[in-house]
Amino acid sequence: MRIATGQFAASPDWQENLDASRSLTVQAQEGGADLLVLPEGVLARFTEDRHRIREVAQPLDGPFVSGMRAVTAGSRTTVVVGMHEPSGDGRVFNTLVALRDGELVGTYRKLHLYDAFGDQESAHVRPADEPPATIEVGGTRVGLMTCYDVRFPELARLLVDAGADVLALPAAWVRGPAKERHWEVMITARALENTCWVAASGECGPRNIGNSLIVDPLGTPRSRLGSAPGLAWAEADPSVTSAARRTLPVLENRRFAVDPAVRAPATVDASRRAAHDLAARA
Repeated sequence: MRIATGQFAASPDWQENLDASRSLTVQAQEGGADLLVLPEGVLARFTEDRHRIREVAQPLDGPFVSGMRAVTAGSRTTVVVGMHEPSGDGRVFNTLVALRDGELVGTYRKLHLYDAFGDQESAHVRPADEPPATIEVGGTRVGLMTCYDVRFPELARLLVDAGADVLALPAAWVRGPAKERHWEVMITARALENTCWVAASGECGPRNIGNSLIVDPLGTPRSRLGSAPGLAWAEADPSVTSAARRTLPVLENRRFAVDPAVRAPATVDASRRAAHDLAARA
């Protein structure tokens, strides 16, 4: 599989962001990409004025997705890109769409919202209740994750358990103390602990770090970008994945399964207390 990850600095104007997404898509198509991963939530620039994502949200049959369907028509390149769509409760979903040959071939609504580092994504975004999603790209299963999801290793493991050999991770990773390091460490960890490829796209610009990265199943970066717009490229060879899993059989050696049930955020503290009580009785 030939993978490209693309990044650009989002504008306040969704049409300009559609144009940037289409431009990178054409470049990826011309370069023979099987998979192109673009950033998270590109309908609007992610600024402190977060209510804007409610104003610019579009349904899956709206002009943004229609425009991306049009640019993928006649091409085998699968494009994964983030947007916001109305959720029905006054907030929006942070949604990934996967498009190929003019069709919408998959969606994923973000499960873990960025209520951290002083931010509160859940004030405007509704968390999904559906389990994570995979799509097929040229015979390879690709798992879909979004930005803050990378901090939750059980989600990546669930996707790999569902057959994913590649994880596609659109993001708008906010700058901050040690945040660039967090980004690279966690992408590498998700690849290494699951012996899979991770293709991570980060929005660039004044607020976000860019730093799109493609990491192989033994945790080695195969391609990366800095802070400027562009594309990173790598060949995700299935034989490399197979060899990594023979050398480092962590998926066979593990002793615990991951529960696929989706929990409401409010239950997390109660579950942690229950686990603590169980450990105390042991």
